[in-house]
Amino acid sequence: MKFAICQELFENWDWDRQCAFSAELGYTGLELAPFTLAPRITDVSADQRRSLRDTAERHGVQIIGLHWLLAKTEGFHLTTANSDVRRATSQYLMELGNACADFGGDLMVLGSPMQRNLEDGVSLDQAFENAAEVLRGCMSAIGDRGVRICLEPLTPKETNFLNTCADAMRLIEMVGSPNLVLHQDVKAMLGGESESIETIIERFAPHVGHFHVNDVNLLGPGMGPTNYAPILRALQRTNYSGWVSVEVFDYRPGAEKIARDSVRYMRDVLSQLSNS
Repeated sequence: MKFAICQELFENWDWDRQCAFSAELGYTGLELAPFTLAPRITDVSADQRRSLRDTAERHGVQIIGLHWLLAKTEGFHLTTANSDVRRATSQYLMELGNACADFGGDLMVLGSPMQRNLEDGVSLDQAFENAAEVLRGCMSAIGDRGVRICLEPLTPKETNFLNTCADAMRLIEMVGSPNLVLHQDVKAMLGGESESIETIIERFAPHVGHFHVNDVNLLGPGMGPTNYAPILRALQRTNYSGWVSVEVFDYRPGAEKIARDSVRYMRDVLSQLSNS
């Protein structure tokens, strides 16, 4: 099982230290949040992209892709009735795809709840049509760079659009691109699905391109009440071969403790599963 970590956890760390520490703990992938690099991804030059990639590789880790794609930006929205904004969003997703490939990554997690919430007067069906238009406009170019968009369901506490894996699959099928796949997140599944995580993993396994691990307390795996044995067993049983990436939202215990405890816990669970 390949473990990665979302690097916005390492707030105020320089890039070399982020890479070195992650590799020391045994993570082999880093998932970038664009807002940690610049206000917009287009502000990150080709030389800077190359340097970030080279530094990661020198430490034995790979930049696997991007997430929080539209966070802390303005002028972008997935479901808006404004056709100019939809067009701009599609274009910016293409720019993100180019950057992802330049970094050596092949996936982009599309969460960004604020940039997909339904606006007043936009029905749910129209929101799906608007989002499909945005994605149809960029998927070919993104696919040409060898990058996939991983569509992330989020809980009703975070957004009113795409709350379940079934919702995400509706949009994926509307777009009809092989490079648009499903993303699963433990916290989101715990808060948005009516069935067990194991059932959801098994049901949607053929469509899943990426997987985030965390807990309902917004910390990492093993730092909250969720038992990860059934979750990791389900991933093994469905032959999931993608990244398992730690994403947390409460940084108070400190980056070192969160990163160390999360990967240690998952390895302990895997060891117990192999011996059971």
